Amino acid sequence: MTHKFFEDKVPHNGYTYKKYCEMTQEQIESADPGKMTTNEINRNNVIKLNQHRSCRIEKNYEVADEVSKEINKIDESQVWMVITENWCGDSAQCLPYISGIASLNNNIDFRIILRDSHPEIMDLYLTNGTRSIPKLVAFDAEGNEKFSWGPRPKQAQKLFDQWRAEGVDKPELYEKLHSWYAKDKGKSIENEFHGLIKNINLEVV
Repeated sequence: MTHKFFEDKVPHNGYTYKKYCEMTQEQIESADPGKMTTNEINRNNVIKLNQHRSCRIEKNYEVADEVSKEINKIDESQVWMVITENWCGDSAQCLPYISGIASLNNNIDFRIILRDSHPEIMDLYLTNGTRSIPKLVAFDAEGNEKFSWGPRPKQAQKLFDQWRAEGVDKPELYEKLHSWYAKDKGKSIENEFHGLIKNINLEVV
């Protein structure tokens, strides 16, 4: 079954990764602390930090050969829709890798839509009943779902759940999570996407 939002081409009209980054940079530069609440200033600082993290990853990331070979086997048009927001730390850590992988194949149209602007779509892809982001859903040209991923690598999620169960407070929890991302350098994301892409490629053999 094809979702109405796909028929309405909501994902197709979403941000490209480049436009998403440009939109975020414009938001950062246009912010006026003198007209913002404390919460708005804090969120803007988070967005600024996220942008810095993403840019650093982009500059240094090269897709592993085995992932490159698998992604280039895709010979049908696909739309990869990511639901997210630029204040999300997991998105800042994950999207540069996922975008880098998707960019290797012109058959993949990688698009980003904002969660808070599309709650009706987000609610179709909840994680344990929550609107956790980023959430990626891949579709074929007709709108059939090929696979989904998110909101973070499985190992990161396992550790996150463990730390939360241990009562680690929120600031320390996210500090530990970002440290994990820094050490992992996208390898977990690559491994998971390699497996997902390999599975869909086997389906068409």
